[in-house]
This record gives sequence, structure tokens and C-alpha cells, in this order.
Amino acid sequence: MMTFKERILAAVNLQPVDRIPADMWATPEVQEMLYEHFDINVGKNTQTDSIGLLGGHLSRGVEALIELWDKLAIDGIIDIRPPYMGNKRIKKDGIQYTEWGFGYKEVGYGRGVYLEQVVFQLDGITTIQELEDFQWPNPDNYDYSALPAIIDKCGERAISCGYHALFTFHQYLRGLELNLVDPMMDPDFTKVLIKKISDIFIEYHRRCFEAAQGKIDFTQVTDDWGSQNGLLSDISFFDEFYRSEMQRGIDLAHAHNIKVFHHNDGDCRPLIPRLVEMGIDVLNPIQWSCGNWDLAELKEKYGQDICFHSAVDNQHTLPFGTPEDVRKEVKMLTETLGADGTGFILGPCHNLQSNTSAENILALYGTRRNHLSQRA
Repeated sequence: MMTFKERILAAVNLQPVDRIPADMWATPEVQEMLYEHFDINVGKNTQTDSIGLLGGHLSRGVEALIELWDKLAIDGIIDIRPPYMGNKRIKKDGIQYTEWGFGYKEVGYGRGVYLEQVVFQLDGITTIQELEDFQWPNPDNYDYSALPAIIDKCGERAISCGYHALFTFHQYLRGLELNLVDPMMDPDFTKVLIKKISDIFIEYHRRCFEAAQGKIDFTQVTDDWGSQNGLLSDISFFDEFYRSEMQRGIDLAHAHNIKVFHHNDGDCRPLIPRLVEMGIDVLNPIQWSCGNWDLAELKEKYGQDICFHSAVDNQHTLPFGTPEDVRKEVKMLTETLGADGTGFILGPCHNLQSNTSAENILALYGTRRNHLSQRA
């Protein structure tokens, strides 16, 4: 029988697996609901910014997550990062700032809270000189030497480290409106901005990869170009402004024998041929309820090149469907995206939200085991 990590890596390498592997992204509120459901009491005082899910933060220490995943037979990918050692991240007027200067405010929504960005550090500048004068994050301000010990806390799970996201960080620095119009209104400014972000990413990730001593399995070279239907921006802007710098991130990962995990919410279908050509290894998520996806065709067209990660609909099925709806969807996805028995990692399209019941989550992961044991 394969270990959790072996199963994940075999699926990504398009090799035979003993069962379709699974991953989980979930909000802190959902994590706590599941800990209570399974009476998991560990990890309440050991949460750290250096270990998380690929989709966000942990509500407790990683030992609680591992116990939960063991109970649900979730293989999982754990995200790690080096501790930040620079100037203290400040909180002022209820706004939490990051080392990039992004400012976030907690917003309640009844069942929990989320962080909404309210400060965009570069939304008021207009010149290349102002970009040159900006105090950019310094890759020196991280303790990369801590990474091997952090990884050792994660048990025998697959490990991801890094987040190279140019279009996304353009938005975080400038806001969505300027993110979309900058390439049209000031292409020279945009190219300088993207190059500066990319240079920081490349140096940061190079140091992570070298310090981890071969223990990193994945890194994210990623972005959010998809909307509910089609792309947020014209694909020609991807080609002109972002593609070459994203390629640097992909090439750096592969030079260190690290697989590239590409996250792209929404209807990103127009980008998939380019992403495959550029060398991504994993595409997440397959958000097939956005647009009109033919999953069998997707598998036939790209299943020999990439692994598909997460596709269970969390706009409709998981929050509003019944456990039987979830079971039917898992079966359908397994028979399309996992038609050849590999190249598919089951999971929700994004973080499980607090309006998703424990029964539907149990149906998601339990159906995979039951369905595959029947096939075997």
C-alpha cells in the first residue's frame, strides 16, 4: 500500500496509484468544525505562520491537521514557508499589514471572518521613478535555514513551498482596476512593475529551494486569471506582460526537481494550452461550473501532460447539495478526470466554506474510498 506522499507524487507523475489521492482546502471555521466532529483536541496552542494549507492558514498546529487527515484518509499537500525575520508586521487602526505593505481588515459574515484587503501600497503612483524609489520587500528578511526542521514537523505528507503569482501581486499592489488597465494605459510602467515583483520572487524561491535540501515536492507558480465565464483580462496581456516572468519561476522550480502547482480560479480554459506548453505539472482547480467545461475532453486533451487537482463544486454542490449529490459528483469526476486511474487529486474547488455541512465533507472523502474499492 502506498504512503500518502507516494500516492500524491505518483498521481502527479501520471503513474499508477492504488487509489485516487485526495487533498483538502478549508477555512479555519471548517477546520474547527471538523476537529470538533472528530473530537481532536491537539494543536490548540501551536499554530504558526510557517505551516498552512495550499489554500490558506491553519486554525491549529499541524499535528491537528495530520490527525484529521488520517481519520479522513486524506493524502494532502502541506504548505510551508520560512519565518519572517524583518521589521515587525504592524496592526494599525484595525488593519493588519504584511511585509509587502498590503493592508487587511477583518470582516465578519455571520459564520466567521475573512480578511479583506483595504490598502494597496502602490495604487497612488504613476511613474517608473516612484517604482524605483519604493521600499520593496527584502529576501534577506527570512530564516531559510529553518525550513528543514519545519518540513520534519509535517510527517510523511507532500510538501509545497513558495507562491510566485505575478498577476495577483500586481493586483495586491495596485488594486483590481489598475491591475486590469495598467497594461493598456502604461505598458512600460507595467513591465517594470512585473519585473520587480518577479525578481523578488525568484531570489526568495531560490533561497527556499536551496535551504530545504531536496525536501520540497511542489511550489506554486500560479495566478487567478479566470472569472465566472472566461478570463479577467485579454490573453494577449498574459503573453506580453506576464508569461516570460512566469516562465522564470517554472524553470527555477524544475531546475531544483520541484513540481509546479498552478492555481487558477474560474474559467481559465483559454490559458490551459499555454500553461501546458510552459511546463506546469498540476492544474488547480478544475472549476467546471464556471463556463461550459467538457471534462472528458479535458482529460483526453491534457491528461498525458498534467495532473488535475480538485474539482468538487463549492459554489453549489458542497454548500447547497445533499450528501447524495456530493457522492454522485465525486463518482462523475473520478470517471472523467481520473478515467485512467491516475492524474487526478480529489478535493473541493477551493476552501471548504462554513456553510458546507460535515455530512457533505464526509461524503466527499468517503465516496472516493468506497467507489475505488468497488472498481478494484
